[in-house]
Amino acid sequence: GGSLGRLEGRLVTMALSLGEGGGSRLRRQLESGGFAAGEYVKQLSQQSDGDRDLQEHRQRIQALSEETAQSLKRNVYQNYRQFIETAREISYLESEMYQLSHILTEQKGIMEAVTQALLLQADRDDPALGARRAAADPFLPLSAKEAAASEEGRQRTLTTLLEKVEGCRDLLPESPGKYLVYNGDLVEYDADHMAQIQRVHAFLMNDCLLVATALPNRRGAYRYDALYPLDGLAVVNVKDNPPMKDMFKLLMFPESRIFQAENAKIKKEWLEVLEETKRNRALSEKRRLEQEALPRPAPTPPESTNPFEEDEEEEEEEPSAEEEVVDLSLEWIQELPEDLDVCIAQRDFEGAVDLLDKLNEYLGDKPVSQPVKELRAKVDERVRQLTDVLVFELSPDRSLRGGPRATRRAVSQLIRLGQSTKACELFLKNRAAAVQTAIRQLRIEGATLLYIHKLCHVFFTSLLETAREFETDFAGNNGCYSAFVVWARSSMKMFVDAFSKQVFDSKESLSTAAECVKVAKEHCKQLSEIGLDLTFIIHALLVKDIKGALQSYKDIIIEATKHRNSEEMWRRMNLMTPEALGKLREEMRSCGVGNFDQYTGDDCWVNLSYTVVAFTKQTMAFLEEALKLYFPELHMVLLESLVEIILVAVQHVDYSLRCEQDPEKKAFIRQNASFLYETVLPVVEKRFEEGVGKPAKQLQDLRNASRLMRVNPESTTSVV
Repeated sequence: GGSLGRLEGRLVTMALSLGEGGGSRLRRQLESGGFAAGEYVKQLSQQSDGDRDLQEHRQRIQALSEETAQSLKRNVYQNYRQFIETAREISYLESEMYQLSHILTEQKGIMEAVTQALLLQADRDDPALGARRAAADPFLPLSAKEAAASEEGRQRTLTTLLEKVEGCRDLLPESPGKYLVYNGDLVEYDADHMAQIQRVHAFLMNDCLLVATALPNRRGAYRYDALYPLDGLAVVNVKDNPPMKDMFKLLMFPESRIFQAENAKIKKEWLEVLEETKRNRALSEKRRLEQEALPRPAPTPPESTNPFEEDEEEEEEEPSAEEEVVDLSLEWIQELPEDLDVCIAQRDFEGAVDLLDKLNEYLGDKPVSQPVKELRAKVDERVRQLTDVLVFELSPDRSLRGGPRATRRAVSQLIRLGQSTKACELFLKNRAAAVQTAIRQLRIEGATLLYIHKLCHVFFTSLLETAREFETDFAGNNGCYSAFVVWARSSMKMFVDAFSKQVFDSKESLSTAAECVKVAKEHCKQLSEIGLDLTFIIHALLVKDIKGALQSYKDIIIEATKHRNSEEMWRRMNLMTPEALGKLREEMRSCGVGNFDQYTGDDCWVNLSYTVVAFTKQTMAFLEEALKLYFPELHMVLLESLVEIILVAVQHVDYSLRCEQDPEKKAFIRQNASFLYETVLPVVEKRFEEGVGKPAKQLQDLRNASRLMRVNPESTTSVV
């Protein structure tokens, strides 16, 4: 019963998930529109001879299910790229539609402005006609009504506003030219989470926008919240995304706020009246600058009897005449602050810097008049905003993906703004954070050498890419290169900390440490491609850890040698098999002992002590690994370690010679001493000179004094 139930469930799933195709009778049966799983299972159980037939049929259905799943996967994979392309095309189309809507809105505003200008001109020609029009049409556009209204009415409206909003009287002083354009209730939403924050009332005036919050227990009364000049305000339409609809965004660098209107009609009115008011504000500002640029007749000075005053006045009149030549009525200059705001909001940093360069070029040889100072003040505020945005782009809090090239855009614009020092500092901080993050994300593998290979690849590749990008971005700023060298040293210290923690703090063998240091040195040499040599820095940072490793391994060898010395019986070695003897010959040959055959005897005997042979192999292995770690700062440490290790063996042989009474054993000890003095010590001295590049006087002195030490025959002690 349980098997039949599971089979019935699988059949239902199969009937729902079968795709196109099919040649078998079972597939066609399952794909039929009137297929009933229960009836099919009932009929199947009646026709089958037993459980075996059901199992076979179940396997066929299972195979058909897997085939269907694979077919579905193939269909999905085939259409996946088409899905991506379609989504991208939809995104492009949406962007173009938004741009088209914005252009149409601007065209509509221009046409309305032209219409209103014509109405205003007609009202000036015939004031009675304007009054009749305002009285007959209550829904006349707001600007036409304002033109028909008197200055006294506008002042009363502004006074009423100041009485309704607490805390704005000092921030919003009364002036003859300020009047209310539009106002209404809005709901503010959080820009990140789209959660409702509060209800506000917005008052749009001809030069600013006032946002106030409603007082809880006082109807029609508000408390001041914020005041935004129209010069630095940008309005963006927010696409409806139910249930979030009828919204628009106000951009006031560096913040933005989202408001929701009561319905689509009110939202449209807000967008239109905001754009129109901003446009009227720009036109009035343009007219004001044009009037200021017009030459004004100089006031007639009172007659003076000072003979030198005339010359002074002539000198003062010349620069004033030059100041009046500056023409700030050009359209691109009038719209420059707003264009800069738009470029910053749209992250068009190149466009913003191009506008600034164009202005600087235009004003380069012009005198500094009062209108120029006012324009400069507005532009400098935008420059500060642009600089803050570029600084944020380079901050380590931003995404570190993309490598050094991802910072090129912000760095190049900061350099164009004359902020090369700040750009250099932020670029290097950004790259330091990226390198540190890359090192932290490395998985610590079980094999130390494998981890060091990955660590060196990640670090030195990042350093090389950063150096090349730095050379590209700051090619004309030679003063920044010293900062890069300082940064490279600090980055190398971070690398060495991670390197030492994995190699030296974990007490790896000397051979592993030597291989890891060799890998790091090879990667460090890659920097020479760009003329940067940091090998001396990595030596200086690693010298302490390498000294500790050498001394630690030296102590291990000395302890092992002393332990073997304490159990020394001075017997020949019997390796038992020719293979073992051949292996020992190969090991001694790799250590540099070429005449080892003269110390081998008949069969598998070796005429040397096990202690001396083990000491030779261990000492030569220590020397080979130490030479891989060698650099000049380690010269004396390595030399003193070798001398200490050799003295332990030499003094043990001397002590045994003086203490041994058996003539046969004494001769065997002399043979081992001869092997040490005449074979091992010269090999050590030669290999050290090859690895270091110069002979070691201490090793020469030790070999010259390697004759059997003459001591008092009655003495049985030796100083170690």
